[in-house]
Amino acid sequence: MPSIFAFLFGYVLGSIPFGLILTRLGGTADLRSIGSGNIGATNVLRTGRKDLAALTLLLDLLKGTLAVLAVAYWAPGQPALYAALGAFLGHVFPVWLKFRGGKGVATFLGCLLGLAWPAALAFGVVWLTVAGVTRFSSAAALAASALTPVVLIALGRTDAAVLFGVLAIILWVKHRSNLSRLLAGTETRIGRT
Repeated sequence: MPSIFAFLFGYVLGSIPFGLILTRLGGTADLRSIGSGNIGATNVLRTGRKDLAALTLLLDLLKGTLAVLAVAYWAPGQPALYAALGAFLGHVFPVWLKFRGGKGVATFLGCLLGLAWPAALAFGVVWLTVAGVTRFSSAAALAASALTPVVLIALGRTDAAVLFGVLAIILWVKHRSNLSRLLAGTETRIGRT
């Protein structure tokens, strides 16, 4: 039962569409009608509001961290993994938006931060390195998410490695259009719209 409640708590928290809420409060157009139509920070940036994009990134990250840490406080052990799963799926497939959410990178990182901060640090290093070399945010996210299970195994967290392996697969599927553009050489670089 704790795991079920942990998953549901994580899902509800993860499904809060901060990008959509902040852009509405900021008076911009409906976020779902701009760019990719996603509710994440990258698409919020396309509105021209860097402040809202940064806040969306932070809040999407923190909802994953909060879900994990809150559950770990009340029910230590495995339930925190279910909270992470719920938070990630809530962001990517929010029931309130007909299951059309974001691509999950910030929430993936937030959940990782709550479960194993050294792995989150490694994620950040990989992301920054790949983004710095290629100038592709999507390539950085794909590389960092793919390496996360390996880092977790190295840290002795095989339970979390299995979970983040599944989450990385979902993240890659959500980035399939980016992957196609990367392979075709038409993906937009960081700093360009």
